[in-house]
Amino acid sequence: MSKDSKATKQKAKILSFVPTAEYYFSKGIKAYNRRDFHKAKKYFLRALQLEPGEPMITCQLAVLHTEMGDYQQSNRLLHSILEELDEELYECHYFLANNYAHLGLFKDAYHHANSYLQLEPFGEFLEDTEELLELLTLEVEDEDDDGFYEHDDLIVQQEQARDLLESGHFPKAIEVLNSIIDNYPEYWSAYNNLALAYFYPGEAEKAFEILNDVLQKNPGNLHAMCNRLVFAYYQQDLSEVSHLKAVLEKIKPLLVDHQYKLGTTFALIKEYELAYTWLRKLQKQGYDGESAFYYWLAYACYFTGHEQAASNAWKKVIEQNPEKAGFEPWSDNKGNYNGFEEHLPSIMKKMDSDYVEERLFAIFLTAVSTKREELLNSIQSKNYNKFSSLEREYLAWVKSVDETETYAAHEVAEILYQHHHPVGSVESGLYLMWFSVFVKIINEGLSIKNKQAWSAAVEYIWFHLRNEKVTQATQASKYGLSLATMQKYVKSVKNLLV
Repeated sequence: MSKDSKATKQKAKILSFVPTAEYYFSKGIKAYNRRDFHKAKKYFLRALQLEPGEPMITCQLAVLHTEMGDYQQSNRLLHSILEELDEELYECHYFLANNYAHLGLFKDAYHHANSYLQLEPFGEFLEDTEELLELLTLEVEDEDDDGFYEHDDLIVQQEQARDLLESGHFPKAIEVLNSIIDNYPEYWSAYNNLALAYFYPGEAEKAFEILNDVLQKNPGNLHAMCNRLVFAYYQQDLSEVSHLKAVLEKIKPLLVDHQYKLGTTFALIKEYELAYTWLRKLQKQGYDGESAFYYWLAYACYFTGHEQAASNAWKKVIEQNPEKAGFEPWSDNKGNYNGFEEHLPSIMKKMDSDYVEERLFAIFLTAVSTKREELLNSIQSKNYNKFSSLEREYLAWVKSVDETETYAAHEVAEILYQHHHPVGSVESGLYLMWFSVFVKIINEGLSIKNKQAWSAAVEYIWFHLRNEKVTQATQASKYGLSLATMQKYVKSVKNLLV
């Protein structure tokens, strides 16, 4: 061995590499610029773990949430910067102004845009902020607070209407939405929700009229087109479903809201491949939606063979809505737990309705619910002053559990329940119709002896309003009635509904 052999036998140096917050932040920026939002979010969050409270990282994460359409989370981060981390990071005001403008909260948008101009008169976003202010002032006749509060009130009303729709509170939803349309005749979202509020209780013709009006005044309105497809699907109008599906397949929207609407619409009509394309794309971009997003994503994943992704999405559903347990897309029991009769908040909201038919419907749902005792305890703890003697009598019967007595209104509803359960938004219309008829029957002193006939007639009218093809002869046969009896009761129901 040569004299120099020791030199060749020196130990190799191992250089340790410890990634820093700056390293992950840099990777996040690169992913963000590639519009790979899922990876960007992952890197920014890791950077914040390594350097908590760093305002620039937090700000960039907030901007990312804005790109992903999650304006509320972006605002939370931006406010935390100004209130806790660095009140002199003035560009946060510009980003907040943009977010509030997207949410329709124009007063807040105006406030933060002005704050940015005052605090950073020669800032990077000067021109953008001035342009935003011009757009904001077009939204109202002047720049006083009243004009902006008016628009904020619009958003609050729209959220209220959406809550009413989701809980099957259709008459009140219609009232709120008509009020919005009276004040904001070009606010198309209200029209689309109004169409849903009419369609679910069975007034399909009215719902289609509203959508046609939207599409005539605002051609290409994606939400209206999607709602038309859903309505056609429910009515089993296969040719219309095929036509509208072909049209919507060709649309490639850029807005997150439109991508989400397309994905959920395709999932609802069981076009799971198309649904998976849009919903999975949103997830890959880092979209972090509410329970409904993960619900439809789970179904789209499961029915396209992506079972692990479906399982992961369903975990998110259960985290946010534990009552959905048992309604997994792979469950043999799916559908048995998804009715209003098992959803206590919806029933209690109906109990507090201004409409007697909704309160009667809530009492019926209490009677058939597996959570009956819990509901009765909740009802007992409240003083429902608006209950009429009719409702108090019905509620007393439900509490009594005396099976030797009968309650005619409940018996008719139970006959309908044999054919239409669990009770979702679509089925709610049938029961609301029956309890509306029941109130008229009582007021006019009519008899409810032939309960099968009343059930058959109400269901027939409901089918007819939904444009579902059923003859009176078929309906009479289904309920074991003569055609003459069927015709007599259909006429009675029509007269009572006028």
